[in-house]
Amino acid sequence: MFKKVIIQTGERGLLFRQGNYVKHLQPGTYRFGPFSEDTITIMNVAKPFYVPNKDVQLFIQDEQLLKELTIVDVQDYEYVLHYEDGKFVSLLTAGLYVFWNVLKRHTCVRIDTREPEMSAAVERSILPKLTGYYQTIEVAGHEAGVLYYNHVMQRELRPGKYYFWKGPVHVAGKTLDLRQQQLDMTGQEIMTEDKVTLRLNFVCQYKIVNPLKSLEIKSFEDQIYILLQLILREYVGTLKLDDLLKMKQEIAIFVLSALNRRSEDYGVQFLSAGLKDIILPGDIKDILNTVLLAEKKAQANIITRREETASTRSLLNTAKLMDENQTLYRLKELEFLEKICEKIGTISLTGGGNLLEQLNSLLSIKESKQ
Repeated sequence: MFKKVIIQTGERGLLFRQGNYVKHLQPGTYRFGPFSEDTITIMNVAKPFYVPNKDVQLFIQDEQLLKELTIVDVQDYEYVLHYEDGKFVSLLTAGLYVFWNVLKRHTCVRIDTREPEMSAAVERSILPKLTGYYQTIEVAGHEAGVLYYNHVMQRELRPGKYYFWKGPVHVAGKTLDLRQQQLDMTGQEIMTEDKVTLRLNFVCQYKIVNPLKSLEIKSFEDQIYILLQLILREYVGTLKLDDLLKMKQEIAIFVLSALNRRSEDYGVQFLSAGLKDIILPGDIKDILNTVLLAEKKAQANIITRREETASTRSLLNTAKLMDENQTLYRLKELEFLEKICEKIGTISLTGGGNLLEQLNSLLSIKESKQ
């Protein structure tokens, strides 16, 4: 009784004799004698080439078989993008892969992960199928980024989204905010030249203009703070308290100028600076309040004396004019008489004569007494 084996169109056969590979078989019908030691392993050409418990190297020596196979040897530092008839199927990591090329056309794109940045040729639509094999670095529109390979700075990254393969090279990115930023110094204790310890609240605004330079500085913001602190100490330490209180605007101008002389060292541009508050010790504040009160009282006394002097001078000038002009003197008398009459409710007359004559007599008596 012969053994019959039928190989379909979408199949191929591998002939073994006493367990050793002999050749591959095309579709058709094959018969073997009852005592034959030949066996056939039937392969589905729609699936990858794989023979259980057999090393693939046993088969790729067959030149006829090789014509119907696509072999992909992926190195340790590589990824391979596997496509079937132009459609992405899978990502292949290190290893040897064999596919039948009978029904489908297999193409591969090799990726060298030693150059981790993903090429623009890689279609971004397949990225959801590559989860775990790549990483991204995003730089917002108001930021600048810096790229590092194995902790070594590579280049500056402009706003955008960047893709990198995971592999032997460690990829990292840092971003810096390029918008205007503010540095607040609050409650900074500084001693003046006359040994008065006071506290200052100071503020400055800056923005980063050279990200690569800024990232070369460890603890960037702390060092900017220390720079501001030293400049303030340098300036305030040369002034006495009274001078300091008079020169608030000059402090801001000096500090901003000093900061910008060092700005290139930090990769920044200082835009403005200002002194918000000067906080004095309690005893010094009481003394200054006492001095201020005394000064204001002295100023008030001076103003009072000035007004009294001006009033007296005005009276003297008026008297001189009345001495020189009897008509003016008479008008002044009538003015005072009018004021007296405004304050009198009733007038009683004694004796004869009319009211005007009596008033004239009063004025005459007054003049004779003078």
